[in-house]
Amino acid sequence: MGTRGIPNNYGGLEQFAERVSELLVKKGHEVIVYNASHHPYDKSEFHGVKIIKKYNPEKKIGSGGNFIYDLLSYYDASKRKCDAILVCGYTTMAFAYLLVKPKSKVVTNIDGMEWWRSKHNNIVKKFTHWTEKLAIKSSDAIISDNIGIQDYVMEDYKKHSYFIAYAADLFDNNNPAILKEWNLTPYDYNAMICRLEPENNIEIILDGVAMSKSTMKTYVCASYEHKYGYYLKDKYKDCDKIIFKGWVAKQEILHQLRNYSNLYFHGHSVGGTNPSLLEAMAGKAFIAAHDNVFNRHVTGDDALYFKTPADVAHMIDNYDGVKQSRERFTHNNLEKIKHIYNWQNIADQYEAMFKEVTGKN
Repeated sequence: MGTRGIPNNYGGLEQFAERVSELLVKKGHEVIVYNASHHPYDKSEFHGVKIIKKYNPEKKIGSGGNFIYDLLSYYDASKRKCDAILVCGYTTMAFAYLLVKPKSKVVTNIDGMEWWRSKHNNIVKKFTHWTEKLAIKSSDAIISDNIGIQDYVMEDYKKHSYFIAYAADLFDNNNPAILKEWNLTPYDYNAMICRLEPENNIEIILDGVAMSKSTMKTYVCASYEHKYGYYLKDKYKDCDKIIFKGWVAKQEILHQLRNYSNLYFHGHSVGGTNPSLLEAMAGKAFIAAHDNVFNRHVTGDDALYFKTPADVAHMIDNYDGVKQSRERFTHNNLEKIKHIYNWQNIADQYEAMFKEVTGKN
């Protein structure tokens, strides 16, 4: 629970819920996934996974509706006497943790450092920090999707957590012809695919693009129809090297854009093992990542790193000096997807964790 439901119609956590639940069913387990009432899938089963819909008034009252949805899901699960309840994320679980005390073992994947996000004001940051403490106190086990988060949980809460990352599907259907729809030529553009949020270091990247001497264009594939998005579009309106394309829904197009980009910028800094970074690795992108412990744990020595706009400008203007690393970086990152960040491996780790936490084999 804690996702909007399956089949995936939204993002990384939903993709995780879909793939891992399917694989656990194949291994002989009974699995329930809770779907929000407005999820378009209307059947009671998906690839062997039982689907239970619960009311979520998010479309009526905004994100506050998720508190109600999580509470109703948690209460329902507690009555079913499941062996284990897996909670994905914690912020909107506050009422559920406080009001419901299930007999099942409760496992929470804390999914990044929510209270670090710069988009939140001080009140929201304090609240999300409190819900993080509540989640860790209320759970029988904690999942950290990145070693950096595991270290944080141990340092701040003196509590062991299981390190289990996310995964991505391999993508080898290279088709540069798709780029013609955008009038693009392979390796003649830079790309960034993300949500436009401050903690994704958007301005560091785009300031660097604007500062660079190169005339190569950088395509920003993200929804910009919100306050920060409009601010960014206005800030860079006079820079013809920065092209805001809006959100691109088709995964096939996104994979081609990543694979054939000159540089692929990944600015995430608070999300642990970010699914979009794994997708970039699976899509053989030449990655330029924000320099932080989370990204470095995933890509290691197989990415370029930046901290400042000057770093970004330098790697764009001196591409000829780093492009010899492209083949090695992309090969090594693809091997990580094959052998570490693959769904079967992640499902096996979750199964082993559940057996250990519940004491059932």
